Amino acid sequence: EDTWSIVDRLKAGGRPIVLALNKIDAAPKSRLLEFTAQLNDRLDFTDTYMISAKTGDGLDRLRDDLADRLPPGPWLYPEDEITDMPLRLMAAEITREQVFLRLRAELPYATTVETESWETRDDGSVRIAQVIYVQRAGHRGIVLGNKGSMIKAIGSGARTAMEQILEGRVHLSLFVKVQENWADDRGLYRDWGLDYNV
Repeated sequence: EDTWSIVDRLKAGGRPIVLALNKIDAAPKSRLLEFTAQLNDRLDFTDTYMISAKTGDGLDRLRDDLADRLPPGPWLYPEDEITDMPLRLMAAEITREQVFLRLRAELPYATTVETESWETRDDGSVRIAQVIYVQRAGHRGIVLGNKGSMIKAIGSGARTAMEQILEGRVHLSLFVKVQENWADDRGLYRDWGLDYNV
């Protein structure tokens, strides 16, 4: 779907809409201004934000302005509850995030992570075993890295993030397996509460 058909569908909705253009660190300013003018000619955005998710430029203003637009309401969850996601899934997503952050364009986003086991030990620490699934044999070597350097870095980053959230020691074991058709595994979608057939 191209940009203009998306804009036209938004216009038909009749709601106030803000425009946030990302990647300002990677595009020439003249091109950004030209594209912004074209979009605003087509649809009257209430505000336009130039942001860079990579550098963080403009994100504070966007976040604060959007928060100011939201109506006040009651807490939907206890104030100290940081997520309603099951811990096993949250841990898998933390590791998956580390895969993306550390490999960037080197590896296609055709990876997923599954928490195979979760054991709470007597000392309060947690032992977690996870599998990183990739679709091709060549991707396995990229995730492992030279002499295991990449998988160690992924594990270290994931462990640190998990320990902050769980507020305790985490023993994390990572394994990399090739499974060409993991994206067609209906069980993964079911675990997330998603309908595979949609």
